[in-house]
Parts: sequence; structure tokens; C-alpha cells
Amino acid sequence: MSAANLFQPYGFKGLNLPNRLVMAPMTRSKSPGGVPTQDVAAYYARRAANQVGLIVSEGTGVARPASLNDPDIPRFHGEAELAAWKKVVDAVHAEGGLMAPQLWHVGAVRTRRQDWAPPGPYDSPSGISSPGHRFGEPMSDADIADAIAAFASAAASAKAIGFDAVELHGAHGYLIDQFFWEGTNERGDLFGGPSVRERASFAAEILKAVRRAVGPDFPVIIRLSQWKQQDFTAKVAPTPAELDTWLTTLAEAGADAFHCSQRRFWEPEFEGSDLNFAGWAKKLTGKTSITVGSVGLTGEFVASYAGEASKPASLDELLRRLERGDFDLVAVGRALLQDPLWARKVSEGRSGELMEYTPAAMATLY
Repeated sequence: MSAANLFQPYGFKGLNLPNRLVMAPMTRSKSPGGVPTQDVAAYYARRAANQVGLIVSEGTGVARPASLNDPDIPRFHGEAELAAWKKVVDAVHAEGGLMAPQLWHVGAVRTRRQDWAPPGPYDSPSGISSPGHRFGEPMSDADIADAIAAFASAAASAKAIGFDAVELHGAHGYLIDQFFWEGTNERGDLFGGPSVRERASFAAEILKAVRRAVGPDFPVIIRLSQWKQQDFTAKVAPTPAELDTWLTTLAEAGADAFHCSQRRFWEPEFEGSDLNFAGWAKKLTGKTSITVGSVGLTGEFVASYAGEASKPASLDELLRRLERGDFDLVAVGRALLQDPLWARKVSEGRSGELMEYTPAAMATLY
């Protein structure tokens, strides 16, 4: 199929994108001491110069002591850190690109390095890292209020230094998602309970605070997943009705777009329909939806951590669903990490030049 539809303009909440392609957030751990370098700026700018419509940064830590599990993941607070991020977004804008930072708190997730520990206690809804596994202590009311304020402050900073939108990381078993998931949220207060609406209260309060911080016209995206790194089969919303409740709660709180993470974008979310997660999000809410998950590659990203390479794959199924109107935007991860020219090659029909993804690409910032 022709890839022309991927390169049609799209707009939402005043954000006018030149095409439907989004660079997915991918943790790189290339910012020593949490401060992005010129190499980080050049890395993103190369993608902006080669027809990526919207760049979403790697996850960046909000101002809580244990928001990150690696000292070289960038932070999104502090004078030096924000000055460095301004250089990043300025570099992207200089190439005609648009960019959103992804704001992140890892929650009850162990550090990635044995020689480093975060400078404060871990945050989580119930002191649980996965069902049945205790990890730290539950967040107090004051902790929760401070975390909400930290997300809002980071969003305000993003707008102030020139970013075009902001994304909240509410997926993959990290802090916001730990509140969503009944396996890690055993709270009996405002931020927990048996229903997905109750467990979505933490994210809803973050969205409300972010909306107050950035105003009514700044685009706010939230990334969600049913699966967790702790359990690939988990589902926050096991039925369409519960998914409707979950997403509607977040939309009413201020989300303008849903970035719907799947390990494989082509897999249906529920029996009886071939709609994927992003397809259901658009159908139920009418909000902008972004699909992501193994776009353009034969293998999925979890296997890449075990050293598995992935070859270029046909985009026909993706294009069929985009043309049908299932979703609005398409986020591409590893294919763009491997090759900054990926979008341009697709646009120009140079499929024979598309590159195999190898895990060795994670070691560089090309």
C-alpha cells in the first residue's frame, strides 16, 4: 500500500503536525547526572530533520527523590536540566520539528545499576512492586500531593521553555500505572478501590493539575498500556465498558490524546473486534489516538532486550488501519532509533534501504 496517508497533516488542540508520524519515547540513559547533552539534542534534531512529525522525548524524571532508577536518565527539573532541555527543543525547532517531553516517575521499580541508589524512598500506591511482592512503603497523602505537584510543575516548565506539547507516562507498570492496576494498588482511600474509575483518581488529579499549569490550549498526551513489564497479560480494563470508564475519566480530567502502547500494534484488544488499543480509544472517546508497538519491524521490543534483532516489516496492515480511521497517529520506536532516516525513506518509497534493528543501536546516540 502507498504510505501517502502517513504523510498527511494532522492537528489537535492547536498542534499542527505535518504528518502522522511520532517518534516514540525510548529510554537512552545518555544524560550524565540527569542533564541532556549536545549529543542528545543532535539525536532528536536528526529525526526532526527527516520527516518525523512529532518527537516525544525519552522519559524524564519529575521532582521526586526516586522518580528515576538510573542517574543518567534525564531529569525535567532544576536550572541546569531545564536549560539543557531548552537547547534540545530549540535544536528540534531549528529543523522544523515539534516536540513533547515525556514526564515520568518509575514508582516501585528497582534501580538499573548496583552502584547507585536514588536519593530518597521509593514511591508506590501500596508498597508493592508487583502482585504479592512488597517493595517500600505506601505513599502518604503528602507524598501523593507532592508527586501531583511535581508533574504539574514539570509540565509548566515544558511550556515555558518552548515545548509544543507534553506527555505523561502512565504505562508499563510505572508509578501512574501502578495506581491504575489492581495488582499494585490496594489503597482504600480516594486513590484506590475496586473500580478502575477509583484507581484512575491519581492520574486524573495529575491531569487536572497539569491542565491548570499549562492552560486550556496546550496539548496534553497520556501514554497508557494494558500490559505491564511485571505481567505481560495484565489488563487494567478487561472489557470495553471498563475501558470506556478508564479513558473517559482521563479525558474529562484533561487528556487531549491517548498514546496506546501495545507490544504488537496489530493485535486486537478485545474478542469480537479487530480494533487494537488505539482503535478502541478513538472509538470510545473521540480523542486523538496514537498507536505504537513493533511498527515496521518483525520482532517486538521485549525480545530485543534478550539480544534479538528485528528485520524491516511491511507497513500494509498499519496503513490499512490508518486509512480505515482506527487511529490518528503512529508512533515508531526502534526503527527510528536504529535509523534517523527511516521516515524519509518510507516517504520516498525507499523500502529496500530500511535497516534491520539490532540491540547494539541502544549503545549509541546516532
